[in-house]
Amino acid sequence: MSSQFQYVLWFEECNKSMLPLTGGKNANLGELVHAGIPVPPGFAVTSRAFEQFMKQTELWADVKKLLTDISSPKEIKKVVKAGKAIRLAILSTPIPKKIQKEIIAAYKILCEKCKAVNLPVAVRSSATAEDLEDASFAGQQDTYLWIWGDDQVIEATHRCWASLFTDRAIIYRMKAGFPQDEVLISVGIQKMVNSRSAGVMFTLDPVTGDESKITIEANFGFGESIVQGMVSPDYFIIQKNSMTISQSIIGEKEEQFVAKDCGTIVVPVPLNQQKIPCISAREVNEIAKMGINIEKHYKAPQDIEWAIDEDLLFPDNIFSTQSRPVTATGKKEISENILKEKGKDDKDHIIDLMLQGFGK
Repeated sequence: MSSQFQYVLWFEECNKSMLPLTGGKNANLGELVHAGIPVPPGFAVTSRAFEQFMKQTELWADVKKLLTDISSPKEIKKVVKAGKAIRLAILSTPIPKKIQKEIIAAYKILCEKCKAVNLPVAVRSSATAEDLEDASFAGQQDTYLWIWGDDQVIEATHRCWASLFTDRAIIYRMKAGFPQDEVLISVGIQKMVNSRSAGVMFTLDPVTGDESKITIEANFGFGESIVQGMVSPDYFIIQKNSMTISQSIIGEKEEQFVAKDCGTIVVPVPLNQQKIPCISAREVNEIAKMGINIEKHYKAPQDIEWAIDEDLLFPDNIFSTQSRPVTATGKKEISENILKEKGKDDKDHIIDLMLQGFGK
């Protein structure tokens, strides 16, 4: 661990062997850094900080007491009541000063590295039972985007800790047989990409499981609009052997997440942009190349989040913000009927738009 900190590890210090300390998300970010993948800089507030907080404040006793009467994940009312009480207990208990000081000190160093005062960051939960090779608990805890300033970073970290006990997380762990008091949480604090466009990529076709293809979904603004299923995004299939775009569907991208004060809001995508590609053909190709490199590092298909920073020039503006193993091939929210309706003429027209249009 860094000699300067007891509760903080820089991403450069993280790797998959540190998953109990950093959680799956932060461990994978460290792996990406070591693999030479472009990742926004940042650090992990380790699970040791959360463990110390829970132990010092004796909150584990409250957790066990509140959950002891719940014998089945089907007891929804009991779960909701217990989860709310646990989160309130965590949020109403101040983080120990020593831990707060370390987080603020690391945040200050990150600001200096990025030559910014009050650098906007993403504050992301990274649970120790998350992004595993044989089970994925991703999405059960909270993420806060475009957070800046000492107090706000501390508050977002606190809220990430509390989100270890969201109703869905409690139920998910019960169904998976994970003891509630054995799962810890780390928090990733990472330079925010000022996203012009962002999205997700699978290094296979998640509908068919075909590993000869890469699929990319994209929207304007931050990637949360896709993660939360808010929009019909642009959709691309790339053939790995030739790196050609074999399928393109331009979605009706009606909404996007953008920065607002210390946080984000949802706003309409301008009408003249809703039906044009939000990424160019060369950006699709560069994102796909990054996906292949990540897959080679892990030697397994990956589910990757990516973003394009509008403040930087191509290709230095493309980043991976997260990668996790694909644990199951599930149906995507893209209708097979829509895919069948899109003929060759339409595909070629869309690729022409990409070559000529936005972001080239």
